[in-house]
Amino acid sequence: MLAVAAAWLTIATSVLGVDGGALPEQARWRPLVKTPGVVDVVGPRADGRLVLATHSGLRLLRPGSAPQPFAPGYAPPPGEPYIALAPDRRLPRAKCSFKRDDLYALEPTATPGIVRIDRRGRAARFADLPAGSFPSGIAFDRVGRFGGRLLVTALLAGKIHLYGFDCRGRSHAFVSDGPPVEGGIAVAPRSFGRFAGHLIAASEATGRIFAFDPGGRVRLVAESGLPAGGDIGVESVGFVPSGLGPGGAAYLADMGAPGSPTQGTDSLLVLRGPDLARARLRPGELVAATEGGAKSIAIRCARRCTVRRFAIGPTATHGEGHVTFVRD
Repeated sequence: MLAVAAAWLTIATSVLGVDGGALPEQARWRPLVKTPGVVDVVGPRADGRLVLATHSGLRLLRPGSAPQPFAPGYAPPPGEPYIALAPDRRLPRAKCSFKRDDLYALEPTATPGIVRIDRRGRAARFADLPAGSFPSGIAFDRVGRFGGRLLVTALLAGKIHLYGFDCRGRSHAFVSDGPPVEGGIAVAPRSFGRFAGHLIAASEATGRIFAFDPGGRVRLVAESGLPAGGDIGVESVGFVPSGLGPGGAAYLADMGAPGSPTQGTDSLLVLRGPDLARARLRPGELVAATEGGAKSIAIRCARRCTVRRFAIGPTATHGEGHVTFVRD
């Protein structure tokens, strides 16, 4: 197990300026479809449908239609059972493959772990996490720096541990002493400067965005410049794909959360059409959104990183999980 570099809090080496000004006319996340208890959205699957994780189970959504129940045998636990959709990828060293459209879901319970739901909806326990840990994020390494593994962040004794799982459910610990992060996490594309191929995750408590590398280091990508704090700060991230034209869209789960600073709308939010044009998003940019109000920034990294604000959501938004993009 590789310990995280002791200087992960050293801001001067990584953080670059935030463009504090909003665009003259900000893009707006808008409710697309009512989805009670929605906590995450990923996809699309090979058939074009998105997968929604809700407190009552999984749903499949073809944009323009109503969500349909999926995997009736899977019962999600309370809390935030974030999900990740597998690519079709063989891991030669493990002598096995991840299968396209298989879904992996966090189990934030007294016996924490990961559940696999195959493309037909059959669910089974995939792997266990250490007792006492809280799984806080899940994503696939589609770039390869982590060996193509399924990546999971888990909070244990106040520190984040980053685990990579092969297709047989065997784990490798990449980081054991990282800063607390939670929500949607994503692996940066090769175009993301010095953080290419690193796992990107956000701290809602501080507003900072971090990069975890396969060598065990954690570095600061940027200060978001957005409000920070529990149930308020940066929660969701995703990378803009190439080929995202005017017919494309970005999606974000807005979970109903009575008693939280923002109550949520129990809807899937969307950014598309004129709002997507206003956002001026570029391929390879990191998009990050706050839990409270879906205040959104785009981060571009080359030799240095720049941050700009581009969108807001309904005032009541309680954003959760990943920012997911669908091309035209």
